[in-house]
Amino acid sequence: MNVEIICPLYNAESYIENLDKSLKMQENVKIQKISYILTESKDNTRNLLNKISASYEVIRKEEFSHSLSRENVAMKSNADILVFITQDVDIQDKNWLNNLIKPIETGESVASFSRQLTKYDNIEKYTREKNYPDKSYVVSKEDIENMGLRAFFFSDASSAIKTEIFKRLNGYDGKTLPTNEDQYIAYKIINNGYKIKYCADSVVYHSHKFTLKQLYKRYYDTGLFFAQEKYMDKYQTNKTGGGLAVYILKRAIQDKNFKVLLRFLPDMAVRFFGMKVGKIYGK
Repeated sequence: MNVEIICPLYNAESYIENLDKSLKMQENVKIQKISYILTESKDNTRNLLNKISASYEVIRKEEFSHSLSRENVAMKSNADILVFITQDVDIQDKNWLNNLIKPIETGESVASFSRQLTKYDNIEKYTREKNYPDKSYVVSKEDIENMGLRAFFFSDASSAIKTEIFKRLNGYDGKTLPTNEDQYIAYKIINNGYKIKYCADSVVYHSHKFTLKQLYKRYYDTGLFFAQEKYMDKYQTNKTGGGLAVYILKRAIQDKNFKVLLRFLPDMAVRFFGMKVGKIYGK
């Protein structure tokens, strides 16, 4: 099966050259096209894209949507598999892509997503441990009762979907989602009787050092998403977040990670209130 890789970009000059090299070094795969979507930037991204002879389109800042910008490119694709990535993933393994698309090629699932690791010894270290274990698994509709919201956990920082299925399900339905577009499509995939595989052997590094203000904005946007897609909130988002908080605290104590322990309470408070306020204003 051949692949089209779709990657939105914004002020990406510090990422683009290494990212493009890491995509082109992938082995045992047929990459038909790498499509970049460049939101008008103030840096040198466009010149660098020209330098590497990349295929890209430019959109205005007000046109960008996490869902619609990806969908507009995906719906025009004639590749067998769509691969979505973000500009800030660090891909070091030449078999990252082969391992990601393998379950789609074999028919084990119609979608898949990679394991994410972080390079930092912060709270993200523990969220990655919890959300991206070292063992692969497959999720189907039968798992919703036991897994709840976790059944729809899916990250387009590095993910793949069979093009035929993406189009059959009408992608993101033309919506301009504030965030969580990956969870939105995962919900549709699972509830339509298809399977998603988490591929622990397809690894990317995806690292952040969010300020509390940045973290609040992320969770505010997540709250907006759940207010917009109210049916998702029945899967006990607070319970899911609470379980993650307990895991982070437990692991930080085990590691005697005092930096994380000092950050823990304000970090969790910002996540909680960001989500709450987003849900309120999104009604």
